[in-house]
Amino acid sequence: QVQLVESGGGLVQPGGSLRLSCAASGTIFGINTMGWYRQAPGKQRELVASITSGMRTYADSVKGRFTISRDNPKNTVYLQMNSLKPEDTAVYYCHARRYTADYWGQGTQVTVSS
Repeated sequence: QVQLVESGGGLVQPGGSLRLSCAASGTIFGINTMGWYRQAPGKQRELVASITSGMRTYADSVKGRFTISRDNPKNTVYLQMNSLKPEDTAVYYCHARRYTADYWGQGTQVTVSS
């Protein structure tokens, strides 16, 4: 089993920045992918960014504004979010894939509003 604990969400004004963190614990050997998804009210959960063996993937809507990074010794993945927009408002979920099993964090709310 893998446990994921997120932190760093909150309220920010448009144009501001936030950094999300997700710490993995438990049976972490074999985790090949970590990333972030988000779900806005009334919408489906969507991929924001992921990192697999150092290769990064981003949703088109966040390219150039968000950066995903992973600290392997700390078993932590980060999402640096800059130039935030109201449409970035959502619950952000950390995701990890260990072989063929998917694990999710509890979610952290990000609200972008003036």
